[in-house]
Amino acid sequence: MSTKYNNKIDEIRGLIATLLESIVSASQISLNSFIPISQDGYKLALEKLNNIELQGDTIDNEIIKTFALFGPEAIELRSLVAYLKMTNEIVRIGEGTRKYARRMRDHSQSECNLEPLSSTISQLHKSTIKALEYILECFKDLEQCNIEDYYRKIMVEESKNDDIFSILEKEIMTLIIEEKELSPEYVKVLGTLRKLERSCDRSVNIANLMMYAKKGGELSLYR
Repeated sequence: MSTKYNNKIDEIRGLIATLLESIVSASQISLNSFIPISQDGYKLALEKLNNIELQGDTIDNEIIKTFALFGPEAIELRSLVAYLKMTNEIVRIGEGTRKYARRMRDHSQSECNLEPLSSTISQLHKSTIKALEYILECFKDLEQCNIEDYYRKIMVEESKNDDIFSILEKEIMTLIIEEKELSPEYVKVLGTLRKLERSCDRSVNIANLMMYAKKGGELSLYR
C-alpha cells in the first residue's frame, strides 16, 4: 500500500493508543484514590474520561475515511475491521471506568465499611489495569509486539481477575448477612466492582481482535 495509507494507519493506531492511555491513567488514579480516600482523585479520574465517546467517534470516522480513500486489500481490510471493533470495546471500557470512579466516590461517603474488602478490591483493580497496560504496550510498538505472548499475558490476568472477583462476591455476601440494614448498599458495591471485572473481559476481546488482525482466519477462532 501507499505511504499515505501507512501514515493513516499509524495515525489511527496513535489515536487508539491515546484513548487507551487516558483510560489506564484514569483507572490508576481511581485506584490511588481508594486508599486513602480522595474525592479530588475521583474527580480527576472522571475529568480524564469526559470525552471518550467523542474520541471513539473520531477514531471510527478516520477508519471509515481510510476505507473510502484507499480501498484497502484483504489483509489491510482485516486490520481496519479489527480496529473498528476494538474502538467500541475500548470506549465501553472507558465508560465502565468512569462509572466505577463515580460510584466508588459515592460508596466512600456511604455507611458501607469497605476496609475489610480493600486488599481484594485493590488486587482486582491492579489486575484490570495490567491487562489494559499490555494492550497499550502493544499499540505503542506494534511492529515489535509479540501478540501471541501478550495474548497469553492478558488471558492470565483475566483468569486471575475472575478468581479475585469470586472471592469478593463471597466477602460481600458475608457483609450482607452481617449487616442486613446495609445490604442494598453492599449490592451496589458489588455492581460497581463488576465494572472492573467486565473491563478485564473486554481486554480479552481486544486481544482476540489483535490476534485476528495479525493472523487472520475466523474471528470465532480467537473467542
